[in-house]
Amino acid sequence: EFAMFEAIHGSAPRRAGQNLANPSGLLHGAILMLVHIGQGQVAARVRDAWLATIEDGVHTYDMFTERSARKVGTREFADAVIERIGRRPRRFSPSQFGDREEAAAPIVAAATRPSKQLVGVDVFIDLAGAAPGELAALVEPLGQEFELTVIDNRGLKVWPGDSSDALVSDHWRCRFERDSASHEEIARLLARLAAAGVDFVSTASLYNYDGKPGFSLAQGQ
Repeated sequence: EFAMFEAIHGSAPRRAGQNLANPSGLLHGAILMLVHIGQGQVAARVRDAWLATIEDGVHTYDMFTERSARKVGTREFADAVIERIGRRPRRFSPSQFGDREEAAAPIVAAATRPSKQLVGVDVFIDLAGAAPGELAALVEPLGQEFELTVIDNRGLKVWPGDSSDALVSDHWRCRFERDSASHEEIARLLARLAAAGVDFVSTASLYNYDGKPGFSLAQGQ
């Protein structure tokens, strides 16, 4: 069993270093993780402290209204939640998460191993000051036997399609795919990129398992 707990609203680079962002999304990702690993009572204490903070009118800029008591930044909001650990909300319903007590599942070898087929590669590129179309024009011809299927930036698909207003960083992912690939073909692709001066910083091979993709799509793909 695998699980991932994170805030899914994006990294908000425009708020970096300003002590403005509301940390509630990250906090609730941690609460869900605690519930998942069987620490429901701990999760409830944290969430109740968060609810008490909201009730007391301690709000970040995105929640602040004329009815709020105090406008705070990221650090101050987190400190306010910590100060209220052990308190229960008065108007909101208190949190209830059951602790799980599960016996460890026995390790059983799989009867059959799924078929594994290499079908492409994600190439992560460091390139500043480029538009998505410019990067595509540079790397697409170098794919040759591979098809450049998507370029994403900050987890969002920016090519193909009109993304002229996209807020992009200098870290890109270019996905090259084909029906069946080999490590030798991927190595030749990377050699072509290197010869063209493309600064790739890492790669990730793409596999199908029993004919189904073992990799995720970019948001918007």
